[in-house]
Amino acid sequence: MRRVASLLPIFDWAPRYTRTDAVDDSVAAAIVTIMLVPQSLAYAMLAGLPPQAGLYASILPLVAYALFGSSRTLAVGPVAVVSLMTAAALAAVAPQGSPAYAAAAIALALLSGAVLLAMAALRLGFLANMLSHPVISGFISASGLLIAAGQAKHLLGIRAGGETLPQILQELWTGLGDTNAATLAVGLSTLAFLFWARRSLKPLLRRSGCAPRVADLAAKAGPLVAIGASILAVLVLDLGARGVRLVGPIPAGSPPFAIPVFDPGLWLDLLPAATLIALVGFVESVSVGQTLAARRRLRIVPNQELVGLGASNVAAALSGGFPVTGGFARSIVNFEAGAATPLAGALTAILILVATMFLTPLFRLLPQAVLAATIVVAVLALVDFAAVRRVYAYSKSDFAAMAATIVLVLMVGIEAGIVGGVALSLILFLWRTGTPHVAIVGQVPGTEHFRNVERHAVLTSPDLLSIRIDESLYFANSRVLEERVLAEVAVRPELRNVVLMCSAVNLIDASGLESLEAIAERLASAGIGFHLSEVKGPVMDALRRSDFLAHFRGRIFLSQYEAAAALAPAAHRDA
Repeated sequence: MRRVASLLPIFDWAPRYTRTDAVDDSVAAAIVTIMLVPQSLAYAMLAGLPPQAGLYASILPLVAYALFGSSRTLAVGPVAVVSLMTAAALAAVAPQGSPAYAAAAIALALLSGAVLLAMAALRLGFLANMLSHPVISGFISASGLLIAAGQAKHLLGIRAGGETLPQILQELWTGLGDTNAATLAVGLSTLAFLFWARRSLKPLLRRSGCAPRVADLAAKAGPLVAIGASILAVLVLDLGARGVRLVGPIPAGSPPFAIPVFDPGLWLDLLPAATLIALVGFVESVSVGQTLAARRRLRIVPNQELVGLGASNVAAALSGGFPVTGGFARSIVNFEAGAATPLAGALTAILILVATMFLTPLFRLLPQAVLAATIVVAVLALVDFAAVRRVYAYSKSDFAAMAATIVLVLMVGIEAGIVGGVALSLILFLWRTGTPHVAIVGQVPGTEHFRNVERHAVLTSPDLLSIRIDESLYFANSRVLEERVLAEVAVRPELRNVVLMCSAVNLIDASGLESLEAIAERLASAGIGFHLSEVKGPVMDALRRSDFLAHFRGRIFLSQYEAAAALAPAAHRDA
């Protein structure tokens, strides 16, 4: 049974499901549905797809995640960043609005799911840690700005294109003279209301005596209120006749069963974008899932998350949707609304299905400017300028990767941004570890501790050199250690022994091993002993698997104090 529960987490929580859990899940589902319906419509528009595609992508994927996902509160569906990446990927293979565009979206969802499932089969959940937080934060912030700028055309009621920020701004400037006043009024009033509802409505209702959950529900219902009010305004003021673009007819009914078109050429073209979407979506989902799980002292399993998200994307493909992932905002809402289990997601799917089958005719009079305003308010919450300041103050190299990601996303494109940010992060990592901190250490008087001679008043001996490398020893830095040891030896004529303190060494690769052998050989030829201290168990196991110990003439000490006491007893006896 434990094996089954590891593959299908539903068998872990379902046997313990209670009536209280059912009430909590039902309330959370109702709240998330209120938020998810307008978001789904908006993110479909952001992806360049018909509004119903967003609803379709919010039904079966939620059910699939409830079956296979490991997070109790993660809410899966269309999200802003993935929708933008979807639009960029599809624009390269088909004209927007064409049947080929919709078919490519389905294929992209299937490929994203396949990539995630392949990663799960290969146990690659650890890749969630390979994308640095500054790169992801910069990517999301820049994408938020790019999305917000791209929605300005709908708020102005003009036609404008562009994939980068300069292109979008140029197109907006060119079309500014064609601004539709009625559309602008609808867009700006919706923006103002949504910002007010997000920031001020809940505190206002709480001061008025509303229960916390009621106040929270009312605040989350802001987009739904905006949709209802705008549809009423269209009916009363005949805004369609005044040039306000409307969503138009939306087919009612359950999601269609869609078979992704088998086109090897198309799939090959979409595969790089699908891989990026899978990686970014996975990292975002795991980050949100781990944060929420920690609040309840639970845990998520990254490899199982790959299965859950992969199944969700396959489900999106089979139901006429587009790529999905765990959304930050809706997951927070799901958590705060009291969702107890993934069944809350399945209940949300049922409620969205009801809306899809019976309420879609109401959305035909919905102004596109209202959906654009919904997107702008949602994505601007993702822009974190404070994070840029924090990273700059703490680490200039991380800031460089973050800044490069932001600039590339805004100026070149989203794929270039994430690839460039990751590449620069790896380059900076190799640079940092390739130029490790190497310290000459001595004994702190009265203790058995050894510290950097440049930072502390310590005891040293002219015939003993204690040197510490604060990094694993591998191909990028092994020559650095070689050169540093030989340079220190050259200026110490009385030297008899060198001890390499390995307390910070977690790995010695083949290049590092060759450098140790070279150091030992050079020192031996000069009549100087070479020794190691504080070698960690896994590193020692690796050395035993080689022939290094067979011809190593020095000693390996348990501690640096033991080495100093054995090799320079006079200097350290009374310390």
